[in-house]
Amino acid sequence: MKYTKCNFIMSVLGIIIYITDLIVDIWVSVRFFHEKQYIFGVLTLSFMLFGTLVVQCFSYSWFKADLKKAGQETQPYFLLLHCLQMGVFTRYWFALKNGYHIAFKYSSKTNNFMEEQIDLHKEVIDRVTDLSMLRLFETYLEGCPQLVLQLYIFLEQGQTNFSQYLSVMVSCCAVSWSTVDYQIALRKSLPNKNPLNGYCPKVTYLFYKLFTLLSWMLSVVLLLFLNVKVALFLLLFIWLLGIMWAFKQQTQFCTSFSMELLYRTVVGFILIVTFFNVKGQNTKCPMSCYYIVKVLTTLGILVVFWVYPLSIFNADYIRPISITIVLTLLLGIIFLIVYYGIFHPNKIEETKFDEIDGKSVQRDCRIRYFLME
Repeated sequence: MKYTKCNFIMSVLGIIIYITDLIVDIWVSVRFFHEKQYIFGVLTLSFMLFGTLVVQCFSYSWFKADLKKAGQETQPYFLLLHCLQMGVFTRYWFALKNGYHIAFKYSSKTNNFMEEQIDLHKEVIDRVTDLSMLRLFETYLEGCPQLVLQLYIFLEQGQTNFSQYLSVMVSCCAVSWSTVDYQIALRKSLPNKNPLNGYCPKVTYLFYKLFTLLSWMLSVVLLLFLNVKVALFLLLFIWLLGIMWAFKQQTQFCTSFSMELLYRTVVGFILIVTFFNVKGQNTKCPMSCYYIVKVLTTLGILVVFWVYPLSIFNADYIRPISITIVLTLLLGIIFLIVYYGIFHPNKIEETKFDEIDGKSVQRDCRIRYFLME
């Protein structure tokens, strides 16, 4: 378990994408207000604020838990920083500062990977993994709704501007990057997990998540055109089912009951978009059921959309969008089968060390309670 220069570069790219995403969202919302499209402007800001507020809550809660675990008191300025929406940037500062020291300076002093180095690398990896998890939360709470909104506006108006194109592109990049980055960080931080090595597993996993997500996002947009109330009811129903699933699994992600409730609420929201493993258990059957329902729901929306005529929808887009939904859904399922059939790293037995060579790895970290599969 070693924090490398490549990991540091990925961390730097992560904060660049994070800042770009925020800037583009603010730019798009300001443009909407300038063009007097107040509803779209308010929705864009609301999605952005909702995602960042939830992420700040988790970040501050983790700061408190980590300091308490280390026998230290919570510093008042941590709360102030999170109230000012600077919690993630604070985490990036510590992670990049320590990561640069470990990856570029400390590693060049000696080639012997001793116990002291293991602890230093472990600390940095834990910080980076926390950031990856927060970015994942922010992406699915803010990036995916933004993607649906911008696609809806584009199809409704039949034209769009550069800022909206950029918003769609950045949202797709953020979703793709955060998903793959989290999967890499997850497996790097847990000793009983095989790492996600090689380009083929990473690319296959990326395409599996990206194609299934795009297919579902476009389907939701079509359903919004058919009937907004029905679309919202369907999303609310899936969200409640996701929360019930989290309660049934008896998740133990947070130390406090209130934060655990918030976590299960976020779990339900993410399950609207994609499937993930809540507790690290065998989820072959639940995941199969999840995607079977997703496929049937998507096909049902397409059938209704073709049968039910819509005068407000540009007819030139019907055929291309329908083909895109079917192709991305088919490709997503194919990549899913290939990933889990060929490239998925299987669990290995926990590594045991001789007492002379080193201490056994004890990882009582929050990451083991949230496994994205």
